[in-house]
Amino acid sequence: MTRRRTALAPAALVGTLLLGCSDSAQSPGTPTPTAAQPAPSTSASTPVDPSEIVAAAVGLPGDPVDVATGLDVPWGMAVLPDGTALVTLRDEARVVQVGPGVSTVLGADGPDGRVPDVVPGGEGGLLGIALSPEFSSDQHVFLYQTARDDNRVVRYTLAQNRLGEATPVLTGIPKNSTHNGGRIAFGPDGKLYVGTGDAQNRPAAQDPTSLGGKILRLNPDGTVPPDNPTAGSPLWSLGHRNPQGLGWDSTGRLIAAEFGQDEWDELNVIRPGGNYGWPEVEGPGDGGGRFVAPVQTWATDDASPSGITVTPDAVYVAALRGERLWRVPLNPDGPTGTPDAYLQGALGRLRTVEVGPDGSLWVLTSNTFRGEPRSGDDRLVSVPLSS
Repeated sequence: MTRRRTALAPAALVGTLLLGCSDSAQSPGTPTPTAAQPAPSTSASTPVDPSEIVAAAVGLPGDPVDVATGLDVPWGMAVLPDGTALVTLRDEARVVQVGPGVSTVLGADGPDGRVPDVVPGGEGGLLGIALSPEFSSDQHVFLYQTARDDNRVVRYTLAQNRLGEATPVLTGIPKNSTHNGGRIAFGPDGKLYVGTGDAQNRPAAQDPTSLGGKILRLNPDGTVPPDNPTAGSPLWSLGHRNPQGLGWDSTGRLIAAEFGQDEWDELNVIRPGGNYGWPEVEGPGDGGGRFVAPVQTWATDDASPSGITVTPDAVYVAALRGERLWRVPLNPDGPTGTPDAYLQGALGRLRTVEVGPDGSLWVLTSNTFRGEPRSGDDRLVSVPLSS
């Protein structure tokens, strides 16, 4: 494997580094959860208990404020038009609706009201979630889920606090105990983008006939758009190890975060048909011009990037092992600016970040998996971006 080392850009790092393991539709109501599955608790204004904070949250105008606590291995999040969010619980195969004063476990058609045909294991289970671009009229919710033999994208209809009418959109994505990808998102073009991992089969990332190690682009019904790079193929880019962050900037560029192996994590600007080098190149370097080089890299101890969100001026990256929120300034003309680190050690491992309904950042922690849970973990917190 060819690996090139370059010096990381300087960052405003603060606190003590704590290493984790690698890696407007009518809103639903609030039914009473069963005793076997209590709903997560919520709070509209209670700050995170300072005694649970290892290092002060710095660099952002305000302290984290709990939106929901008691979440068991939360993974994906989609903000609803009513100002609440749907959160996937990976191992429990459930979707919960949470927000200030709102706590609902959505029903589904699987056993005990779980999402059907989800087989959790390792890093697999109920992962990414995305709302249809026409959600206000069609109420469609898309889920990335690990099944018995594969990973797949399934569309559901949300009605009366239940996810029903399951319709497979894409099946046959390779699965394994790790490297399952799982992030899904609709782009500004109305297409569904799917990040898939190599499922521990490294050559698959370079195989254009495999769905593993790719970013895929589909119509909402699962058909292949005619303007994809390869006719009839959902492939949008290849050469990925385990991408889990997808977002778009104001110019329409797709930006993706990706887990590295042992040395370098990546932030990439995705080009249609682009090859990002795995497993031939990890981190900095373009393989002599054969591959697209990342625009930002981190040592794996400092990041292990999962979800991202993009604001007009920056990309925010939720870091698991790095236990911090990275802010990477955007430069519409090309490269990104020097990254800064926030919330270092304050909340532990961070899985997902989205812009919340109030303009703050909504951040999901991931301490109930490979972390050191604190009282109230895991949690969804709101972090103000402006004072």
